[in-house]
Amino acid sequence: MNRTVVAGVGNIFLGDDGFGVEVVRALAGRPLPSGVEVIDVGIRGVHLAYDLLDGCDLLVLVDTAQRGVPPGTVSVLELDAVAAPAAEPGRPPLDPHGMAPRQVFDLLTRLGGSPSRTLVVACEPADLDAGMDLSEPVRAAVPRAVRLVEDILKGG
Repeated sequence: MNRTVVAGVGNIFLGDDGFGVEVVRALAGRPLPSGVEVIDVGIRGVHLAYDLLDGCDLLVLVDTAQRGVPPGTVSVLELDAVAAPAAEPGRPPLDPHGMAPRQVFDLLTRLGGSPSRTLVVACEPADLDAGMDLSEPVRAAVPRAVRLVEDILKGG
């Protein structure tokens, strides 16, 4: 198989949480290597789990992540699907409008699939309040994230 999925995740109605969606929108019009699929997942984690049932060699998630660094900082994290923390006790096992990667992988496993190597291109948010605009530092990070994803796809 030679399939790579680049998935932009996040809620465009919560300010900087729309970062992943903006990055994949920018990638959609660019030339990409053969076998690369770019999808706007938004808040539809269930759809991502079903899409991954077809298998892939590499999953690149693009999202915000609060890591305590300056807003707009872009980093690449390798996600260990097996060692990721389990869902919180007392929470429903499936929230179709807000699934974290661990929940997507749990659903994928329950459906008979298996997680692939997963990288997260993450951006530190400045503002996750209601609103449809990215903050200035996160908006400025979009082109950097696009180049970073392109580098990952080229094997760099």
